[in-house]
Amino acid sequence: MKILGLGNALTDVLATLQSDECINEMGLLKGGMQLIDEDKLLKIMSTFEDFDTVLASGGSAANAISGLTRMGISAGFIGKIGQDSYGRFYKEDMENNGVVTYLQESNIASGCAMTMITPDGERTFGTYLGAAATLSAEDLHPDMFYGYDMLHIEGYLVQDPKLIRKAVKLAQNARLKISLDMASYNIVNANLEFFKELIQEYVDIAFANEEEALAYTGEEPQKAVSILAKDCEIAIVKCGSQGSIIQKGNEIFNVKATPAKCIDSTGAGDLYAAGFIYALSQHYSLDTAGEIGSILSGNVIEVIGTKMDDARWENIKKEVNILVQKKEQCNVFES
Repeated sequence: MKILGLGNALTDVLATLQSDECINEMGLLKGGMQLIDEDKLLKIMSTFEDFDTVLASGGSAANAISGLTRMGISAGFIGKIGQDSYGRFYKEDMENNGVVTYLQESNIASGCAMTMITPDGERTFGTYLGAAATLSAEDLHPDMFYGYDMLHIEGYLVQDPKLIRKAVKLAQNARLKISLDMASYNIVNANLEFFKELIQEYVDIAFANEEEALAYTGEEPQKAVSILAKDCEIAIVKCGSQGSIIQKGNEIFNVKATPAKCIDSTGAGDLYAAGFIYALSQHYSLDTAGEIGSILSGNVIEVIGTKMDDARWENIKKEVNILVQKKEQCNVFES
């Protein structure tokens, strides 16, 4: 199974803060993602000079795609970068993680996500889209989708309906399954009708966290997942340390979170999606998919940023193999 990602190509610039004060001064919503202009970007960059920062290729869909390649799945990514140092870094970092890149280039500066991590592990994004936002429907071509089995889209792109509509139609024409991560509660609130159109007409698998599910359905997780499951084939609501709820038709699974010490929640949902899609590619059951998603998300919150080292990935694979073997043994005894 080969997975294609479509999303904002953003270099994550991560800073660990000592308190929430900086976020309040910037006028940002803690725990959310807000688009910022160049003036606010420069203000945040100036503030970041007082902190140690880490760079990593990012963007919701790109994080999931990188996670899939680290699990041994072939994957590609469509996005747009600038002709600058951030753009070069982004392309090299994605390819170093085994991703086939379909990166268009723009004369505009590359996008970046200024990521503020507070002591409770929560992350707040001030996102300057730059070149990433210039990805357009005209940049998409049928041959990009050839040979793939699934398209994974991040909800942040819904602000360009023409781009999304062309992408999902090209994917359907190429007989790809379509997976959508709803991305951020404020994005769902601002684009609710378009989200409903997407999920009801095109999406096979929908990922949402508690806040996004509430924004989409007006309900708490248990009821929200059932509403989502009526609109698509598989619905997943992620509930942080409370685990996740998965529903397909009348089948419902409650999956526990993997115990972890949260240092930085950046990428938790993206890596959950990577683990879940990986499990589907191996034809594992939905509850196993949720557990594998939890293993990946539980590990990524123990590091700063979304990129984990080789040793951690090896431990993840061992943990996944142990889980799968236990599940197989249970199936043998049950049969």
